[in-house]
Amino acid sequence: MDPELIHIRHTGGLGRITLNRPGALNALNIDMITHITARLQAWRHDPAITTVLLDSTSLRAFCAGGDIRAILRRLETDGPMAAAEPFRRTYRLASLLAGYPKPVVSFMDGIAMGGGIGLGGHARYRIVTERSCLAMPETGIALTPDAGGSYLLSRAPGLSGLRLALTGGYMNATAALDAGFADRQAHSSMLDTLADALIHQPAGRVVDSLPPCPALPSGPDIADIAAVYDAPDVPQIMRRLHAHPAEWAQADLMALNRASPFSLYVTFAAYHAARRLPDLDSVLEQEFHLIYHLLRRPDFAEGVRARLIDKDNAPRWTPDNPAAVSTREVTDCMQGRAPVSLDLPLRDAVTQ
Repeated sequence: MDPELIHIRHTGGLGRITLNRPGALNALNIDMITHITARLQAWRHDPAITTVLLDSTSLRAFCAGGDIRAILRRLETDGPMAAAEPFRRTYRLASLLAGYPKPVVSFMDGIAMGGGIGLGGHARYRIVTERSCLAMPETGIALTPDAGGSYLLSRAPGLSGLRLALTGGYMNATAALDAGFADRQAHSSMLDTLADALIHQPAGRVVDSLPPCPALPSGPDIADIAAVYDAPDVPQIMRRLHAHPAEWAQADLMALNRASPFSLYVTFAAYHAARRLPDLDSVLEQEFHLIYHLLRRPDFAEGVRARLIDKDNAPRWTPDNPAAVSTREVTDCMQGRAPVSLDLPLRDAVTQ
């Protein structure tokens, strides 16, 4: 791994892991994930480390997710199990962070999406700013919310998480706080001061000292969302959106029309299943098996081509409309298993 992609520092009681891949919006490749995991394991029982901080050198992004182009290359070269390995390591890292014995603080300043939520969204203290833009946009590339994102979405108030899961909608700081993706908001100009304070003071005291920030516009209320999304299936949601006069509903419909129809069905089923699962690790296991299945379908490669490579934003989905989705295949996807498991939890084990 290029050592410049991650800066590691230890000052006072603070261990700091800073992403430094700004040209790729700090997208995580497998080497970065492995290196972060190894550092966290090394610090776990180090008495000199009392707090861990996760942040970024970029003003634009904390972490825009996994390195999707690299995953596609692994898929084309070595097959779906090789392509699934970066996901597997990301989910294991999310589990490790969620159960870490020392306070972890994440500065989710700027873009935090997909695997970026896996990195920053399961820390004990999750800080967002006026520049934050959080999302789980996986249906747009024929995947499903993952890295523990579906756990957070399934615990969001009402059916707001289902809406965000299907549409890949963006959350500003206020919306992220409301949805349970963040704990506190700070102005971006305060982050350096907060980082300095964490060197000498307990993380909880530093976070609790943050002054309140003005709320930002955060979209429709819970009742309005439920009137549309409390439906038996995706086609019914789309019909309700089509008939709804509000601007937000029409924007949601446009987002669903751009997404992979099969992924919408899987995401709908996965959200409701996640609500019944007891904990993060159980949801991570579900996500991994779903992702493995979705990587084997043609839509993932087509979604990456259309969104990230050719950028024509005209993916040719299989099938190309929700009415043609096979519910039997969706059931097979929900019930299928990858050749390996995540082997969670990682509370006392060293990640391989």
